[in-house]
Amino acid sequence: MKKLMELMAEELASAFEKAGYNPEYGKVTVSNRPDLCEFQCNGAMAGAKAYKKAPFMIADDVVEHLKDSQIFAMAEVVKPGFINLQVKEEFLADYLKKMAADEKYSVKTAEKPKTIIIDYGGPNVAKPLHVGHLRSAIIGESIKRIGRFVGHKVIGDVHLGDWGLQMGLIITELKHRKPELVYFDDTYEGEYPKEAPFTISELEEIYPCASGKSKEDEEYRNEALEATHQLQQGKPGYMALWNHIMQVSVTDLKRNYANLNVSFDLWKKESDAQPYIPDMVQKMKDQGFAYEDQGALVVDVKEESDTKEIPPCMLLKSDGASLYTTTDLATIVERVKLFDPDEILYVVDKRQELHFIQVFRCARKTGLVKPETKLSFLGFGTMNGKDGKPFKTREGGVMRLENLIADIDEEMFHKIVENRSVKDQDAKETAEIVGLSAIKYGDLSNQATKDYVFDIDRFTSFEGNTGPYILYTIVRIKSILNRYKEEGGNLEAGEILPAVNASQKNLMLELTKFGSTIENAFEEKAPHKICAYIYEVSNAFNSFYHETKILSEENQAQKESFLKLLGLTKDILETSIDLLGFSAPDRM
Repeated sequence: MKKLMELMAEELASAFEKAGYNPEYGKVTVSNRPDLCEFQCNGAMAGAKAYKKAPFMIADDVVEHLKDSQIFAMAEVVKPGFINLQVKEEFLADYLKKMAADEKYSVKTAEKPKTIIIDYGGPNVAKPLHVGHLRSAIIGESIKRIGRFVGHKVIGDVHLGDWGLQMGLIITELKHRKPELVYFDDTYEGEYPKEAPFTISELEEIYPCASGKSKEDEEYRNEALEATHQLQQGKPGYMALWNHIMQVSVTDLKRNYANLNVSFDLWKKESDAQPYIPDMVQKMKDQGFAYEDQGALVVDVKEESDTKEIPPCMLLKSDGASLYTTTDLATIVERVKLFDPDEILYVVDKRQELHFIQVFRCARKTGLVKPETKLSFLGFGTMNGKDGKPFKTREGGVMRLENLIADIDEEMFHKIVENRSVKDQDAKETAEIVGLSAIKYGDLSNQATKDYVFDIDRFTSFEGNTGPYILYTIVRIKSILNRYKEEGGNLEAGEILPAVNASQKNLMLELTKFGSTIENAFEEKAPHKICAYIYEVSNAFNSFYHETKILSEENQAQKESFLKLLGLTKDILETSIDLLGFSAPDRM
């Protein structure tokens, strides 16, 4: 179905044409003076020069052709030539009835669905998730959901770091601690144990210990480098250990991501791309793209239009070892082979921008992707503490993600039980749902590319532009609908009627913006636009709620109309928060 703005623009375009002017001047915008009108058209101002005519006269001619409009209750000219517009209450009510019946509430399904891969995880195995992993997971999950909602095939990939030095460090430290394990016996030819020789908590202690030793002990570091090399060459005992590390780590990662309501379609790893590297590098050599520079193998990726220096993309170090650039390029090769995507989007820290400029240019220059394949980089800003510096624990360390979630849940629990008689278990479950909204909305309400301050006190508030406020609004609507149903009312009865007051009309107008908001959020990869929208809808609903007697309305048809409007408001808010990656409880 068409958007309200489209229908208004069509009517304005027709009026311009009937008055003898170019219909392209019939564009409609939301009024910047809501005290005067709801919408406006500035086309007469734009057309004055072309027609050598005063804008007021052009606008006056156009308005003459809007007198019998089915859409506008008011169309008046204001000096020097603006056309102020108000929508008919009857037309608005009919539009919302159609919108409520539409499967996606006026969101257009993509005519040519694309296959889009989103890379939005990137944690290293054997390390706990920390707050630095929060933004990629939350932003990527939301963009994935929005993309699917508008009709695209979107594939989420965690892209685990599993093939670097950290593996060699863990293997080396294990060998020092438990040299008797069969994994280190070169003469062993039997089956390796199915049970890992460590737990996730032990693994998370082993890695930082080994990392610290490698920085102080060169011999230890060299041993770890050799272990990494032997693993990558497929040494059986080390491969068995690697499988244990992967199994234990991935199980824990899945649990932590599930607590964030984040999921991935693919649990691909850096190691999955390794088999593609030799052929890829050889082709780049054969085609004359790759050349040696101080012993390293590089591809030149600078362009004439560059305003800053873009260094060559390094494929192999002087010792023949691969780098992140090599793995990322090989991963593109793998993704093209397996999925032939129309777009690959990377949701990563904006400080990695240069890396991805080099990777994308190299991929295009060497023909790893088709010319029409889009390679995109969404670089997000830093999550800071109140001091404006990257978010840390009170002790100054990097905070584990599960600890942050626990802190938020505890804060929400205290706020929920305060002044309320509620069972502890119910309050705990509700706190987890509302706590997730506090984290996700707190992050997503900021433009992804910008830094923001993670303020637990503000994010967990039930007032203001917060996740808990949005959920409180949804729960309030659910409560009204449930009360009516419990009193014997039929929520299926009746239809949305014309607005009876200004606050109701304002809510109805806000609801009509859903389709364009979702479509814009996808096109611009901007979940913050959905946050801004549902905050406006929530404010509009709460104004309507405070100014209108809903359940005590004596006119039954009018009461049913109010409840239909509440049902649509709830559906749109719940659909929106699902696209952001959280849900609402039934009660608070």
